[in-house]
Amino acid sequence: MSESTAVQRPPEPDFSAITTEELIAYRAAENGWRASGAARAILGEPDPGAAIEWRDLALPGRDLPVRVYRPASAGDGETAARTGLPLVVHVHGGGFVGTAAQCDWTNSHLAARLPALVVSVEHRLVAPDSPLPNAADDGWDVLRHVLRHAAQWGVDPARTAVFGESFGALVSALTAIRAREAGLRLRAQVLVNPAVDVTETMDAHPSIAEYAYRPTRAMPLLRLLRRLAVPPGTDARAFSPLYADDLSGLAPALLVVPTQDALADHGRRYAERLRAAGTSVRLTEYPGARHAFLTLPGVEPQAVVAQAEILEFLRAALAG
Repeated sequence: MSESTAVQRPPEPDFSAITTEELIAYRAAENGWRASGAARAILGEPDPGAAIEWRDLALPGRDLPVRVYRPASAGDGETAARTGLPLVVHVHGGGFVGTAAQCDWTNSHLAARLPALVVSVEHRLVAPDSPLPNAADDGWDVLRHVLRHAAQWGVDPARTAVFGESFGALVSALTAIRAREAGLRLRAQVLVNPAVDVTETMDAHPSIAEYAYRPTRAMPLLRLLRRLAVPPGTDARAFSPLYADDLSGLAPALLVVPTQDALADHGRRYAERLRAAGTSVRLTEYPGARHAFLTLPGVEPQAVVAQAEILEFLRAALAG
């Protein structure tokens, strides 16, 4: 039996009425599909110039998987010996579903073509027992761990960027703010279709009203995400970069915004706030593109253009 017939994508559940048990079952099935060869017709083939492996990091209080991408064009022996590479710490989207493997297409291209070491965080997904602060800590702790052991990883800590998509862009934006507060200088932040508001105003933006139920049913998904991410007792503003008190002095930002996306105004408003604070920002809109388009090169032609823009932006930012 071929992998394409063995691994089937589960149907999308009713997110407005899903139970915890149903969420766990759906997440396992959906992530199994996203990590399979069957998904590559949609998610894209990895760049053959990158070596990809899973590693477990020993972080405070937990072990966490990361998916590591290295330039592999010189062969295994020389690949292992590469040092002084720029570092890109990536966080995948999805919030309560998703895996670093769904981003192999772009991350492997960045590793091979920058070239760079790309470390993608398999963060704790939001769930009734795992709110947003867990994922935020995972993004930050992975960055600190790799930089603390830069020599072993073969990276130049002075050339570091963060990169995230959707919910992962929220984690990356929070990481960029924490880096500034810790005195850690990042060279760049790349935020693709970012969610940057998890307060009660999360769904009050015009683009969410316009695209709440087309081209996908975004509204039930966003409401479930907010309910899981910021349960009662969580300070939602503390995890909403859009409402951060101070956005000055942050790493130069590239915001990639697909226009047919409920979250488009999150990205637009965040770019405005960054610019007003004096942080360098480039906002690029992709007309007609849908949410998560960067992970869908098999059905979203503009993904190739966006990937090329991200590569160019990071190449300039991470130059020696």
